Amino acid sequence: MKIITAHHKKIIDDSYKVFIEQGVINKLPSLLKKINLGQKYAIITDSKTSKIHGISISKFLNKNGIKNEIFSFEAGEKSKTLKTIEELSEAMVEKGFNRKDSIIALGGGVVGDIAGFLASIYLRGIPFVQIPTTLLAMVDSAIGGKTGVDLKAGKNLIGTITQPKAVFIDINFLKTLPENQIRSGLGEIIKYGVIKDEKFFTYLEKNLSKIFAHDEKVLNYIIKKSIDIKVEVVENDEKESKNRMILNYGHTYGHALEKLSNYTLLHGYAISIGMVIANQMAVEKKLLKQKDADRIKALFEKTGLPTYSMHKPTIKDLMTDKKSDGKSINFILPTKIGNAIIYNQKFN
Repeated sequence: MKIITAHHKKIIDDSYKVFIEQGVINKLPSLLKKINLGQKYAIITDSKTSKIHGISISKFLNKNGIKNEIFSFEAGEKSKTLKTIEELSEAMVEKGFNRKDSIIALGGGVVGDIAGFLASIYLRGIPFVQIPTTLLAMVDSAIGGKTGVDLKAGKNLIGTITQPKAVFIDINFLKTLPENQIRSGLGEIIKYGVIKDEKFFTYLEKNLSKIFAHDEKVLNYIIKKSIDIKVEVVENDEKESKNRMILNYGHTYGHALEKLSNYTLLHGYAISIGMVIANQMAVEKKLLKQKDADRIKALFEKTGLPTYSMHKPTIKDLMTDKKSDGKSINFILPTKIGNAIIYNQKFN
């Protein structure tokens, strides 16, 4: 038998710039020309975002020499399927998109997940940029490279880790968001304070009213701080082999709650409940003081996020999560505000 070793040593720099500026969309044509990712762009968006932002941005880009086509799908988590990926792919082929072209993900987390996954597999991969339009996407899903779609068994079970080439964050988009979407984004933002930065958590406690009043200075700060924390975690563990798991604080129960609600429960609302459950686990295991658990719960309540669900997921529900190996589940449990650990819970 002859054995041949195939050497594929790779050194890849997947760094990208995150542009955070009120009105940055007005600079989009010049910025896209500068990074020069594609001869034309497929704007992937959903039915709601297309009407609110997509059509006007497409016309603006065309007017300024950036060729593009809009491809939209029905808004909502239910569209995060392989069928949607197939339909978008077929539509892009019909419009003649090739390897010299690129994708723009314009929308919230669902759009970012779908567009990023599509970019990672279309013609074996083409570049993409993120333009998040929700607070949740700005501080979470647009950063870090996670893409994917859902299966009947659970959320995000098929996907890739593929970094965007750039992220453009314009807080003007937040003016069109309903308040429940701001709350949903705050669920993820509070998470960052609990797992990594007590001072940031305190800042959120003191400035909550300014956030809901759309204070530009405060919004810019909390978005930038959240991204700084996520980038620090992700760049040390891109593939989530260990430390990146702390970003899943509240998500094990949260994802199960989303599925049980048939995805009618907003992500930030679901992980708020999930974080409260995780905190109680940490208190019971003597990892977290009750006063810290109460303080975290109080901020969720002040934000208007739920902290309790009538339908607590079963172990069977949790076992479909990606953090399960079939015999145990990795939970992220805080030890104090500003620090969290990975706790492996075995089940019979």
